[in-house]
Amino acid sequence: MTCPREKIEAKEQVLLRPCAAKSANHRGRNRVESPCPVRTAFQQDCHRIVHSKAFRRLRGKTQVFLWPKGDHYRTRLTHCQEVSQIARTVARSLELNEDLAEAIALGHDLGHTPFGHAGEGAMQRLVPGGFRHELQSLRVIERLENSGQGLNLTLEVRDGIVRHSKGAGPLLDVRMDQLAQTLEGQIVRLADVIAYVNHDLDDALRAKVLHRSELPSVVEEVLGATHSARLTRMVTDIIEHTDLDQHERIHISAESADALDELRKFLYKNVYYNPSVHAEFHKASALLERLWEHFTGDVDRFYAEYWPTALRDGEPEDDVRDFVAGMTDAFAVNLYEQIFTPRRWYIL
Repeated sequence: MTCPREKIEAKEQVLLRPCAAKSANHRGRNRVESPCPVRTAFQQDCHRIVHSKAFRRLRGKTQVFLWPKGDHYRTRLTHCQEVSQIARTVARSLELNEDLAEAIALGHDLGHTPFGHAGEGAMQRLVPGGFRHELQSLRVIERLENSGQGLNLTLEVRDGIVRHSKGAGPLLDVRMDQLAQTLEGQIVRLADVIAYVNHDLDDALRAKVLHRSELPSVVEEVLGATHSARLTRMVTDIIEHTDLDQHERIHISAESADALDELRKFLYKNVYYNPSVHAEFHKASALLERLWEHFTGDVDRFYAEYWPTALRDGEPEDDVRDFVAGMTDAFAVNLYEQIFTPRRWYIL
């Protein structure tokens, strides 16, 4: 009798393009395991990410505005969810594997630090050899989750996660060896940028850090006047300009890419480095630096109080990096106060 997983895999062979990643033909896991009778390999990966502790912690990690009190500001968790929806929409329209795109999207920021850009900048300065959140995401997946056993995800998901970050580079004219090995991974790379420039702009307008009249004219002229219109335009642009019959590569038009890049530069100048926003970033950086110095300065105490034997791996700085990078904003602040803020003495 054919099990549910096999039925789904058979549908993929018929409904998806030849160049799509097929669940039945995935390239393996670090540890061999028996397939699930109900879920495909990529569906399993999705579920393992969603049920991980690192994924749950993303709700307490800053996207742009540090530790926001408002109910409607994005967090790192909602960012991943928005990336996932964009990626699934594009993958579905291009007849590619939605489940793989979703798994990569949901897992791409598992290694992100607390305090958003401020936290990552601090870790880049503190960690010997630097810090990259995409590599830390891979470490979370392969080593830190599940009491040191990792999540044992497929190679396709791990590859998409470690190659998702665009950084400061261009959207177009990127060498193939810098892109994910799957088209679904390439979709997530663009979906990540589309999601964060749009929702960061939306949050900045809500916070009154920006006014609509300040936006570059190209934003409205090319991308649209509303959040919904911009998302629709960018997703449609990718679908219309990707010809998988001719090239196995995800494309976006030069016009949209230029407008998207213009909006991204505008946000860096007027939001991410806005003095009213950035002032709190300095405090967050200083907080993480002092925690780092405290833990690396007394490694024996760090291991005794904070880091279990099962997760010890490499140099002490590696373990401190894993501990600090995994913190939520609130955990970092509370731990800082616990360690460094004097307490009143009570006499009963």
